[in-house]
Amino acid sequence: MLQGFKDFIMRGNIVDLAVAVVIGTAFAAVVETVVGSIITPLLNAIGGAEAEGLGFEVISGNSSTYVDFAAIINALIVFLLTALVVYFVIVVPMNKVNERLVGSTDEDEAPAEDVALLTEIRDLLARRDA
Repeated sequence: MLQGFKDFIMRGNIVDLAVAVVIGTAFAAVVETVVGSIITPLLNAIGGAEAEGLGFEVISGNSSTYVDFAAIINALIVFLLTALVVYFVIVVPMNKVNERLVGSTDEDEAPAEDVALLTEIRDLLARRDA
């Protein structure tokens, strides 16, 4: 029972997922800070000097009804940049490593026993009919 759990935990995709979550969380904080410090002020400047930012108030004079487009755009930028970095830093290298591991073992292995047996039966039947 414990061996099965150990095999499950040590399976490659579980470890990859854990690494991706940790790195993605850390990188998301960095990207969010950069976007909030640089992109948000630039987006808010688009609204003009009198505007609170890139957005509008549904009910004029009521700040609780403010729809903030800059925050939505920032969230999308943070998500896309985080996904981009996780993909190129974690997923692509791991796929290349997995291809090398799988590619080297597939070439060296003999066909499975049942495949070899079926091939032999096919060849015997072909010789008998010919």
